[in-house]
Amino acid sequence: MSLCSGAAFSRNRDRKVTAGDRKRFVSVFEQCDVEKKGYLSREDLKVAVVMLFGYKPSKYDDGAGVEPNCPGVPLEHFVSLMRRKLPAGDPYEKTRQIFSAFDLHCRGFLKLEDFRSVFARVAPRLPERTVLEAFRHVDHDSDGHVSFKDFEDVMGYGLANS
Repeated sequence: MSLCSGAAFSRNRDRKVTAGDRKRFVSVFEQCDVEKKGYLSREDLKVAVVMLFGYKPSKYDDGAGVEPNCPGVPLEHFVSLMRRKLPAGDPYEKTRQIFSAFDLHCRGFLKLEDFRSVFARVAPRLPERTVLEAFRHVDHDSDGHVSFKDFEDVMGYGLANS
């Protein structure tokens, strides 16, 4: 997942920021700029990306937004970077975001406990049996771990094949 590269970058480079997007970016920027420096450090930027998109940027992304001769990312540059990262209806990006929301421990795979935790928050009255069946449906090789590929297959086009 790159902040500034790949297919998502090229598709979203010219995307306009809505007033709601900008308000959200400014709010996150202000929350992450706790010392009111007027810019986000690399660590602040990581926190901001997690807050906005639900995943920690890779090591490649850590300095992607930092301009030369600047100790961090100023607000307007931050808005520009985040605009590029906005999903443009890309099913892969949407699936990646959902997977990241399930992957509470940032392991890169899901366990039954992750399913239980998410379903307890979003559908607290759902029977435990249903959660277990959903996990088993996605855990194709029954190893107790759901990879992103398994998750993507079920979330995307895999429902017809399962």
